[in-house]
Amino acid sequence: MNNLDEIKIESKTCLNDQEQEVKIDNMHMSDQDKNKIEIKNKSGLGEKWPEPIVRVQSLAESNLTSLPDRYIKPPSQRPQTTIIDHQPEVADINIPIIDLDSLFSGNEDDKKRISEACREWGFFQVINHGVKPKLMDAARETWKSFFNLPVEAKEVYSNSPRTYEGYGSRLGVEKGAILDWNDYYYLHFLPLALKDFNKWPSLPSNIREMNDEYGKELVKLGGRLMTILSSNLGLRAEQLQEAFGGEDVGACLRVNYYPKCPQPELALGLSPHSDPGGMTILLPDDQVVGLQVRHGDTWITVNPLRHAFIVNIGDQIQILSNSKYKSVEHRVIVNSEKERVSLAFFYNPKSDIPIQPMQQLLTSTMPPLYPPMTFDQYRLFIRTQGPRGKSHVESHISPR
Repeated sequence: MNNLDEIKIESKTCLNDQEQEVKIDNMHMSDQDKNKIEIKNKSGLGEKWPEPIVRVQSLAESNLTSLPDRYIKPPSQRPQTTIIDHQPEVADINIPIIDLDSLFSGNEDDKKRISEACREWGFFQVINHGVKPKLMDAARETWKSFFNLPVEAKEVYSNSPRTYEGYGSRLGVEKGAILDWNDYYYLHFLPLALKDFNKWPSLPSNIREMNDEYGKELVKLGGRLMTILSSNLGLRAEQLQEAFGGEDVGACLRVNYYPKCPQPELALGLSPHSDPGGMTILLPDDQVVGLQVRHGDTWITVNPLRHAFIVNIGDQIQILSNSKYKSVEHRVIVNSEKERVSLAFFYNPKSDIPIQPMQQLLTSTMPPLYPPMTFDQYRLFIRTQGPRGKSHVESHISPR
């Protein structure tokens, strides 16, 4: 039996079509969970995409000389320069770099640096973070191998807009939308009720074991970072984590694959957006630049350090901090010479608890900027509309 035969057999138990993807085991579902499904059913997130899905990787491998119209951004949204073919010098402008070993040893400069990064940049890189470089390299290379499998092996895990879990090629369900130049794989780690190995790829042969180890390490790192962010707000170290739901948080992974693009000056790998969740821990491709962060009126191309993670504040932490910490717009540019893979790990609040500014951060001159809203409700915006800059979190501000 070859690998593709194994995949076909496994597809009988996997979410390999839209009907299987929405089956619910009612025996194990609480009334609260049933209510969540009811909310999603009313949201317009259906079982099918509005149009047939075209894999960007397949387009890239068909030797296109020009970009299909569906991927050409309006002039105002196009990157101003094409991608550089070499790695920029680290000495160039970059987001702040934080040494976690030094910070946890009590270094006040690092404590101040991460506080400024959260308030002014919304992004920082972390080094000496405790995750083994060997595991980081294995995660990236294993997922590269997945995307290089034959298309039939990947289509077994094709996703739907209802949960996004699996192999996908678009965000948002607007018919006729201009699309981004990427494919991706999305899966859950936490809560454990959503963690299902049958929804994870089985090839390459080590991918599930590696992925499980990687997820556990990043959940630990996310918890450590939360204590720092909480303390720097003047709160108890555990307070921000408690507002997320304590140990009952959400964690998921989106692996992004950006194929070579015939006209990178017309396209984006991922449109400008701020992340709707709590905090994102990104393992970038340290050989190919692509992530750009908006700083003031300028798009800064991030120069990733080898074996560093790029961390960014999500909308939920901006809301909890009452905008003391900033979730910042970012986007991804592509290039014609090199493919690129990155792993975005999302550390999110429990999906059904109201998220609102923390009482300890409010004063008579700084009232709450945001009304309460669960993360389940909040993230429906990007799942239906796709990436739309900062429009969602800004529209969420309470009128005064």
